Amino acid sequence: MSNNLLLEKQLCFRIYSLNKLMCRLYAPILKDLALTYPQYLAMLVLWQHKEGISVKALGSQLDLDSGTLSPLLKRMETQGLLSRVRQSKDERVVIIKLTAKGIALQQDAEHIPEKMFGVTGLTPEKLKSLTLDLDQLITHMSN
Repeated sequence: MSNNLLLEKQLCFRIYSLNKLMCRLYAPILKDLALTYPQYLAMLVLWQHKEGISVKALGSQLDLDSGTLSPLLKRMETQGLLSRVRQSKDERVVIIKLTAKGIALQQDAEHIPEKMFGVTGLTPEKLKSLTLDLDQLITHMSN
């Protein structure tokens, strides 16, 4: 068997394992906010766009297709976190806007990044370096 085919030599497996671990660590924290991890990611984008953002732009930022994003947004709308409104000048465009409840939830989530950073064991400098490395990897592999 080729040494290249050992599981521990696969970058993809490390990333896969890290993703699963991060989701498990986020789950109990997000449960207090009644959010799933994908909903939390959507809220992070929406908190940056309180004036509203199109479904297409949100999907682009989260790298989610409409088949995945639409049910997620529907559940969040049912929770009272956001509203979906068709743009009057082009009814094909749906704008997502946070409700007062969705905006208020940001304050309850303020502690999450610090709490999650605490479990990484990384220094701020190492986190910045790792983030840059991962961004470069994503950019390189996306081309």
